[in-house]
Amino acid sequence: MLRRTLLRTLPVVPFLNYPLPGADGEWTSLFDGATLNGWTIQEGPESSYFVTDGAIAGSPAAEFPAWLRSARKYENFELEFEYFLKGWMDGGVYFHAPDHGHRSRCGFKISLFHQVDAEMRPNSPGSIYPVVAPRKVNVRNKGEWNQMKIRMDWPRLTVWSNGEMIHDLDVESHPELKYRLSSGYIGFETLSYPMRFRAIRIRELPSRQRWKVLYRGPEDLAKWTVTESNERAPARFDALGAVLRSDGLGNLTTTEKFKDFALQLYIRGVRHHNGGILFRSHGGRERYEIQLHDVEEAHYPTGSLYYHQRARYPRIEPEQWALYQVWVRDRTLVVRINGENVLEYDKLERLDAGFIELQAHQAGRWMEYKEILVRHL
Repeated sequence: MLRRTLLRTLPVVPFLNYPLPGADGEWTSLFDGATLNGWTIQEGPESSYFVTDGAIAGSPAAEFPAWLRSARKYENFELEFEYFLKGWMDGGVYFHAPDHGHRSRCGFKISLFHQVDAEMRPNSPGSIYPVVAPRKVNVRNKGEWNQMKIRMDWPRLTVWSNGEMIHDLDVESHPELKYRLSSGYIGFETLSYPMRFRAIRIRELPSRQRWKVLYRGPEDLAKWTVTESNERAPARFDALGAVLRSDGLGNLTTTEKFKDFALQLYIRGVRHHNGGILFRSHGGRERYEIQLHDVEEAHYPTGSLYYHQRARYPRIEPEQWALYQVWVRDRTLVVRINGENVLEYDKLERLDAGFIELQAHQAGRWMEYKEILVRHL
C-alpha cells in the first residue's frame, strides 16, 4: 500500500497558458511588415534580428545559437513564407522547436542555403537537416526571393520550394524523425548572414494527438500525491508557478495509472543530482526506474534503466533545462534526452499498468521539472 501525504504549494504568480489558436482553416499573418511583434529573440543579443524594408532581417550579431521564435506553439499547420538569398547565405526554418534543448534534433529544421547541389544530401538546401535529403534543389541565390511552404499534418510532412514538392513523407516511418516533438515553436535562424524573411503566414490544421497535462502550474498538483516520504529527510515537491521543484527523499506519484504511454518533460538539477522517473510502479520495488544522475562515469548515469541497462551518457549541463522523452509500449522502452536516444530496451517484464513517479533521492540535491505531458499509446 502506498503511503500518501499532502503536497505543499507555495504562493506564486498565477500560471499563464499559451494563447489560444485561431479557428482551423484561417490563414493568420505572423509578420506585420513593420515590427517584430509576435516574435522573440532567443539565445542572442537584441540586435540579432530587426525589420527593414518590410522584411525581417538577420544581422551579423545573429550567430548560432541565436534564433527568432514565434510567440506560441503549433502542432499541425500550413506555413508559407518568402526568404531572400544573395551569394553565400546559410540559415533555416524551425518548427516543433522545443522550449529548451537542441532545436534541430528535438524538433525539425529545413535548411535554407544558397548552394545549388547537383547531388542531393542531408544538408542540401531544403533538407530536413541533417537527416533527409530533398528531392531536388531549386533555390534562387542571385539576389532573389524564394517561396517555401511547409505542411505538417502529423505524421505526414510535405514541403514545397518555389512551387515544387521537395518532401512528402510519413515521419513516423523514419527511425529518427518519429521521435521528434509533435508540437512546438516556429522559428528562423540566419547564422549571422543577412538573410531576410517576409510574407509569413500560417493556417492551423486539426490536432491529431491528445496529450494530458500532468504539470503546468500549481493547480495540477491535484493530479499527484507524495509517497514513500522519508521521516528524516521528508520529500518536498514545491509548486513554483510553471516549475515543480523537488528535494529530500520520496516520490511524487500520479493519481492515474499508465501502461503504454509517451511522456515528455523538461528537467534540470543541481550538479550531481540524484533522482529518477519511475513507471509501471506499485510502490516499493515493484516498478521500473529511469535514472536521473548527472555523473558521466556512474554505474547507472542519467537515462539508464536502473538495474537493467546503462544509458549512453546524454549531453546535459548542471542547472540547465533539457528535454526528456520516454516511450513505453509492451516490453519496449525508449529514453531520449535533448534529441538523442540514450537508451533502447526491449525486455520489460512488468507489463501491467502502474503509476508514474518523480523520485527525489538525495536531500540537498534539488531538481526541477516543468511542462510535464503524457499520452496513452
